[in-house]
Amino acid sequence: MWGIRRLHHVGDDENLIEYELIRSNRKTLTIQVKPDGSVIVRAPVRLAKYRIAKFVKDHETWIFAQQEKLEKYRENMHVITDEERQEGILQAKKIFPERTAYFAERMGVTYNRITIREQKTRWGSCSSAGNLNFNWKLVLMPSELLDYVVVHELAHRKEMNHSPRFWAVVEKELPDYRERREKLKKMGK
Repeated sequence: MWGIRRLHHVGDDENLIEYELIRSNRKTLTIQVKPDGSVIVRAPVRLAKYRIAKFVKDHETWIFAQQEKLEKYRENMHVITDEERQEGILQAKKIFPERTAYFAERMGVTYNRITIREQKTRWGSCSSAGNLNFNWKLVLMPSELLDYVVVHELAHRKEMNHSPRFWAVVEKELPDYRERREKLKKMGK
């Protein structure tokens, strides 16, 4: 009986929500809106259908908002061609060494190697040996965001953590780092 999946509907023609119901050995109800806009509801095995339907109906505003947000994201999504990727990597191999050298001198830090990568979850990283990795896709963003990532990684040369001392190093170089960080988070999604 665990893990049984069925499609269900709630609402009227104008506000119809179709959802996949997955019952399992759990105590809570959850709703997930997947990237394609489909809805999954996870529910305890013995919970009555009317309670599940009421839960979905009570959350319809949130569900529609999530679906709308995902639809806008899909509309604005651009698939990068191989040619654009190669051009971006070449550009990154030129820009990152320049910006890193500039900020390293200002911040009084050193570094070893710079590597340009295509990472799915990170914009940059800094190893304890001082090797810096940057995501080439940063060249597609406004330059102030690229600079923020460079400064962030160089700040790890002084503080290999995200302590208040680390953020003080970043803030000394970029007093508006909080705004840049927020913008990067929004653009990266």
